[in-house]
Amino acid sequence: MNSIGTADFAAIQNILDLVHLLQWRSKHQGDRLAYVFLEDGEREEVKMTYGELDRRARAIAATLKDYDVEGERIVLLYPPGLEYIAGFFGCLYAGAIAVPAYPPNPMRLDRTLPRLQAIASDSQAKLALTTQPVLAMANFVFAQAPDLAAMQWLASDAIDADNANAWQSPTIATETLAFLQYTSGSTQSPRGVTLTHGNLLHNLALISSAFSLTLEDTGVIWLPPYHDMGLIGGILQPIHRGFPVILLSPLAFLQRPMRWLRAISHYKVSVSGGPNFAYDLCARKATPEDIATLDLSHWQVAFNGAEPVRSKTMERFAETFAPSSFKHEAFFPCYGLAEATLIVSGGERQTGPKNLAVQKGSVEKNQAVVVEPTDDAQVLVGCGRTLADQRIVIVDPDTLLPLPDRAIGEIWVKGASVSQGYWNNLEETEKTFGAYLADSDDGPYLRTGDLGFLDGGELYVSGRVKDLIIIDGLNHYPQDIEQTVEGLHPAVRPGCSAAFSYSINDVEHLIVAVELRSQYRSLTLSTETTRQQLLDPEALKRDIRRAVAEQHDLRIHEVILLQSGSIAKTSSGKVQRHAVLADYVNDALTHWES
Repeated sequence: MNSIGTADFAAIQNILDLVHLLQWRSKHQGDRLAYVFLEDGEREEVKMTYGELDRRARAIAATLKDYDVEGERIVLLYPPGLEYIAGFFGCLYAGAIAVPAYPPNPMRLDRTLPRLQAIASDSQAKLALTTQPVLAMANFVFAQAPDLAAMQWLASDAIDADNANAWQSPTIATETLAFLQYTSGSTQSPRGVTLTHGNLLHNLALISSAFSLTLEDTGVIWLPPYHDMGLIGGILQPIHRGFPVILLSPLAFLQRPMRWLRAISHYKVSVSGGPNFAYDLCARKATPEDIATLDLSHWQVAFNGAEPVRSKTMERFAETFAPSSFKHEAFFPCYGLAEATLIVSGGERQTGPKNLAVQKGSVEKNQAVVVEPTDDAQVLVGCGRTLADQRIVIVDPDTLLPLPDRAIGEIWVKGASVSQGYWNNLEETEKTFGAYLADSDDGPYLRTGDLGFLDGGELYVSGRVKDLIIIDGLNHYPQDIEQTVEGLHPAVRPGCSAAFSYSINDVEHLIVAVELRSQYRSLTLSTETTRQQLLDPEALKRDIRRAVAEQHDLRIHEVILLQSGSIAKTSSGKVQRHAVLADYVNDALTHWES
């Protein structure tokens, strides 16, 4: 690190909140480029310096003062872009608590509107901050959502920049709430993770150290700015370390995945990444022309997180883009979650991933039996070590006792990055954030709900205690999918279906198993030979696929119709999805006899 970088790093260590962080950048590096947004995902650039962002944030905050929002929640409803960043910092500059959310999709209001309503209700938001185009669209849905109409609404892009001169700094401390990170998933029970300025600055410092970031780095991010990796890793981290970042929307990436790699190539980017599926998608979509025209030689940190990290995906990506000068050692597998702000563990820059070969079937038995790397072995990818002053413990989720190396249990975390809990939800907060080891008074710990083990300090994530389904980087709750399925036909037994994901060629696929009532038989049977009610099984499967696609944006790999009583349950009647998955893998499910 040169003398300028050393002085910059030293100055940042003494800053205790994000408002003073941006003000410091504006004062000392006001003309330095902060963000470039590619409006078309390609070359249509809009840019913003630290000085310009500070001025926009002050103008928005000064206007918000008229709404008396200090300490209040403000829902952010923006498309990806620079105005979103200005709105986010405008909230912080006003002493308000930002609540990032997706704008409702007018073509899918039945799915997107309830989640927004749930977030607005749970956060008790006083105001919605947005743009003029989104506000015009919001007026269209107010008739269906009078609760949203009851909030105050403000278009930040209509605010005069000269209002910045009227800004007055609010009272902000390390423990002041900065924003609520609503975890993706069920719209019926959203949970807002409370993140303070102290949580954020601690985690940003962990990322800077783990990634060995400097002023000379450049980033690219396409991840949604509404979720932790996109907002904290893609927008706040570059401000913390003082390097520019190029932004494009998630839709631009999904439409043409090569846009991500072209941006990395064009801007000589050193730091970028995303979920495992993004690397897989690029490897599958790349053409010989793409590969020949890309230069990925500057890419030094290719972080991979937010969903299971697959060694074969990284190998396939590295092999595909080796002619583009991508180096396998750039891969940086890491582990984190919103409840811990973002990152929990990671490796070292330019050292590459650590793989561990274990005996097939041993993971399912909660023990990683290490073997020689052969075709018969299961390969797990290490997600690095615990960072700085944080602590990771692997715990038996039933006895709450710590486990030794290579024994699989629940991942528990404690440290200054861990949130204080869920907004306005004391019961879930105590359950998730108040854990203590049974053999000591060591705690409180965050119970992550994820399964894994330690091997010489390296963390390996093996699965999930919770039944969260992650496909293409998006989280889905199985109970929501099951509810959709169970309402389609009277032949489907309520509370007797299981949705789960299964990896096929290192790609997660959705499987839905459904029990049918015993009085139903196939439509092909003659009514003269049976008094049973008749059913067209292939039509039911088509209906299930269509409903899940429409309501959850998911493609079902396989629909399985089962005999009544086939679904494994607990003594209290809860579906045991992991047991159903095991039966599926072992071909032990009792299929419906038509």
